[in-house]
Amino acid sequence: MSLVRTRRRRSPSPAKPQTEAPDSDAGKDAWAVSGWSTGAQANSAAMLRWTAWGLILLGPLLGPLAYLSVPATSAAPAPKAAPSAQPAGGGQGAAGFATLFVAAYLSAGHGDESKLAAYYPPAGNLQLEGVSGQRRGEQLTVVRLRQTDESVWSVTVAARVVGPKPSATPSTQPGDAPSPAADGVRYFQVPMATAPGGGGAAAYTALALPAEVARPERAKAPELVYGAMRPALPSDPRTQAVTSFLSAYLTRGGAELDRYLAPGTRLAAPTPAPYSGIAVDQIAVEGETGGEPVVSVSVPGDGTALRLLVALRATGQDGVRAPLTYALTLKARAGRWEIASLDGAPAIASTPPAPAPAGSAAGSPSPAPTHTQ
Repeated sequence: MSLVRTRRRRSPSPAKPQTEAPDSDAGKDAWAVSGWSTGAQANSAAMLRWTAWGLILLGPLLGPLAYLSVPATSAAPAPKAAPSAQPAGGGQGAAGFATLFVAAYLSAGHGDESKLAAYYPPAGNLQLEGVSGQRRGEQLTVVRLRQTDESVWSVTVAARVVGPKPSATPSTQPGDAPSPAADGVRYFQVPMATAPGGGGAAAYTALALPAEVARPERAKAPELVYGAMRPALPSDPRTQAVTSFLSAYLTRGGAELDRYLAPGTRLAAPTPAPYSGIAVDQIAVEGETGGEPVVSVSVPGDGTALRLLVALRATGQDGVRAPLTYALTLKARAGRWEIASLDGAPAIASTPPAPAPAGSAAGSPSPAPTHTQ
């Protein structure tokens, strides 16, 4: 016998009466609007607690880190001083200004007072004599420049004065020594003041009119490393080397010049070639003491250096021969002499050291090395 389970259907329960306070819905709505619920509020509180604990634990570490991260305060940069004229530049400019002043002074005549006032303002009150431009200065150049004060320079200008020649003085007698200005070159000393000008440049003014002075004293020539000048023998390998080099250098515009140069030496010849031929007349050799010509000289070992002073005559395109002098350094290689350098000036002999005082513990200096010839 089969059993049949019947399912009883429950009837819906009656609605419960509303027992909440009238304002409970308003509070629920307020929480809904603000996006918070009771669970969210609890989570937020927990997060705030953990954050606070984290800050408390990290406080000892964040403090020094914050201190070290503060950029160091630097002092305000000092204001830059206004540029002023440098002594070297001031001297160079004063020399040029004085040269222009002397040129204007030599050619000035009646009515040129304002021209001189551009260099020396009190010159505007002068009353010049003579005809303007009656004489003039040529080949003006500064031969002496010295600083007499912080902003004052004394400039000596040499000028070849052309124009009416001065009449001979009664004291001039036949046989007297020639006047220093017999060649027409005269010397004028000008005091120049410098001061900072606009834009960092220097300004200049003359402190007085030019003063004519004697020519500068001639210096005594220092001793050179070369021996006396002697005839250049064609059989001398040194003569052969310098003749071949100077011929290519002066007469062929540098063509095939490299074949006469030592390795690593680079020289540029004058172009176009200024001469049509040369003749080496004399040479002075480093270390030689006598003036007698040497019949034959062998070439030393590779790398040996030797300095020469060479006197020659070069024939110009007009056929006129001009004397020239060259200071050269030669270097031996593979049994021949090559040109190692074209020196800017003859080599000066070094001053021998003073003898050591008696009883000195220091040993005597070793002699200077000599070059093999």
